[in-house]
Amino acid sequence: MNIYCFGISHHTANIEVRERFAIPDSALADSLTRLAKIRNVDEGVLLSTCNRTEFYIVSPDAQLTVEPLFHDFYGLLEITEFEHLFRLAAVPTVRHLFRVASGLESMVIGETEIFGQVKRAYEAAAKSGTTGRILNRLFQKAFQVGKHVRSSTGITRGRVSVGSVAVDLAEQIFGNLAGCKIMILGAGETSERTAKSFQSRGAKQLFVSNRSYERAAALAETMGGRAIRYDDWEKEFRDLDILVSSTAAPHAIVTRAKLEPILRTRRDRPLFIIDLAMPRDVEPAVHDLDGVFVYDLDSLQTIADRTLEARRKELDSCDGLIEKHVRDFQMWLNRAAEMTVLPVATERPRT
Repeated sequence: MNIYCFGISHHTANIEVRERFAIPDSALADSLTRLAKIRNVDEGVLLSTCNRTEFYIVSPDAQLTVEPLFHDFYGLLEITEFEHLFRLAAVPTVRHLFRVASGLESMVIGETEIFGQVKRAYEAAAKSGTTGRILNRLFQKAFQVGKHVRSSTGITRGRVSVGSVAVDLAEQIFGNLAGCKIMILGAGETSERTAKSFQSRGAKQLFVSNRSYERAAALAETMGGRAIRYDDWEKEFRDLDILVSSTAAPHAIVTRAKLEPILRTRRDRPLFIIDLAMPRDVEPAVHDLDGVFVYDLDSLQTIADRTLEARRKELDSCDGLIEKHVRDFQMWLNRAAEMTVLPVATERPRT
């Protein structure tokens, strides 16, 4: 059996390309079912976050390539889109997953949100029945490695989330955030982290809107802010300074058609929008509106790169720990390969 990772990430493509490959949470179960039906795929896990979409595959095919697999999964793709995809096999796949789970492949090096995202991706695959002995073992090992790296090094020291980078950007623009009116659109994990970062740096006027008003109200209460019903969020734009959007919508919800009439009431007051969603919440045409400044995940990359310098010395320690775990897993794989002639019970996934 052969292990592969096929995918796309912020290292290989910009956000416009990445969002074409993104798999929303609402489509994950169906996507796993579709993956399992593809020829030569024995096991599979799909990981789709704001910065990556990755397929972890176990296959009997020692020459499995990305083009046929992605054609089967996504349908027809343009030739140029394949230029952004990567293919890893065997040990590089193991090393890559361990680095992903440890936050070393993230836009913000050392961020911790990715650990939970990897775990949820694995749990969804295990529930769908698309994992088996090898991926169960691989992902359980990845969780062990991620915890080991975080507990044994200083890689998570400092501001290590996309939300904190977004707040860094807001501070660069506005300075003191105490007088800014800020709306958080969405109430998921990224929204919560971002709201907490704003609050910790002096923001006092925080508003939260979400399709589930109860979730918006719960988040607003913890922030000392105010919840806004989802159908009413556009009405708050008259005095808004900053909009941070991070929803799970499959299409743009902040559009030029919605904003243009609202902007006429703002009397040239600038509006700053930080779009943390994948696919993007903000329609590209919004960039062309006068007085509106949009920053997406790619725009935050430069700011995130600055935070890396403070933790760069920790990377060698992280890599050393990971290489030890890679060797351990490689030894297990070798033993497993030697025992394939014997009947082996499928290892049950643990969560």
